[in-house]
Amino acid sequence: MGRGRAKAKQTKVARELKYHSPNTDLAALQRELGGSGKSDRDFDDDYKEYVDDDDEDHDADDRPGNWAPPAR
Repeated sequence: MGRGRAKAKQTKVARELKYHSPNTDLAALQRELGGSGKSDRDFDDDYKEYVDDDDEDHDADDRPGNWAPPAR
């Protein structure tokens, strides 16, 4: 009970989307899909100061069972 109105609205919205598609800006879509030209390497360099290159020291600490509460 009570779902009839909600279902009718969903059906109406679905029908509008199916048969009446909005105008698509194909040039903007092509620019978006083409990428910005900035490589992944440039992106990595932006955050270099936050990267921890010392991963070897933390391998033993990351295994389950090696955690202990701090001593007081």
